[in-house]
Amino acid sequence: MAQPAEAKIVYTPAHTKISAHSNVYIDLDHDGTNDFYLNHWSVTSGGDLLWIVPVNHANEIWGKGTMVASALAAGVRIGPGERFHRRIHHYPYGYADMVNCGIRSGYPWCFGPWQHAHDRYLGLKFLVKGRVHYGWARLDVSASQLPITATLTGYAYETIPGKAIVAGKTKGPDVTTVSPASLGHLAAGASAIPSWRSGK
Repeated sequence: MAQPAEAKIVYTPAHTKISAHSNVYIDLDHDGTNDFYLNHWSVTSGGDLLWIVPVNHANEIWGKGTMVASALAAGVRIGPGERFHRRIHHYPYGYADMVNCGIRSGYPWCFGPWQHAHDRYLGLKFLVKGRVHYGWARLDVSASQLPITATLTGYAYETIPGKAIVAGKTKGPDVTTVSPASLGHLAAGASAIPSWRSGK
C-alpha cells in the first residue's frame, strides 16, 4: 500500500446494507466527522424512500431538477463545474432523492434514477478544513418491488482540494485503499483507522 503522504485518492471498500428505518453514515476522509448519510425511510402503509443527506450545510450532491441524486456510471469526472446542489426541506442541510416507491391500487410503483442501479455512483462535494474536495460513493440498489434493497459498496475522495475525481477509480499509484476495522464502525460513521491525514 502506498504511504499516505503519496496518496491523492483514498478509497474505502464497504459492503453495508442500508436496511429500512436506518441511516448509514459516510466519513469520506476518516477524520471522525461524518460528511453524508444514506437514509432508508419506510412506512407500514407501503412508502419506501432512499435519500442521501449532507451532514454539513456546505456539502452537496451531484443531481438535477429539484434535487434528485444522479446515478453516475464509472468513469464520470466528478469535479468543478458540475451540477452540485441539494434540496432544502425539513432536513437542516437538505437532501437528495435517489428512489421513491409506494403502492397504488394494490400494485407497487417506483421512480428515480436509482431504481435499478448496479455499481452506480453518487457524486459528492464536501469541505475539509474549509476547502472543497470531491468524492464518490458506490451503491447497488434494486427497487423493482417493495422494500427497496440497497448496499453501499465503497467510497473515495480526492485529497487535493478542488481537484476532480473519476467515479470508480480504486487502483493505481495515486490510490490508497483503507479498510474500516468493522462494518459497525462504518455504520456508526466512525473510523478505527490510525489517525493519518492525507491532504489535510
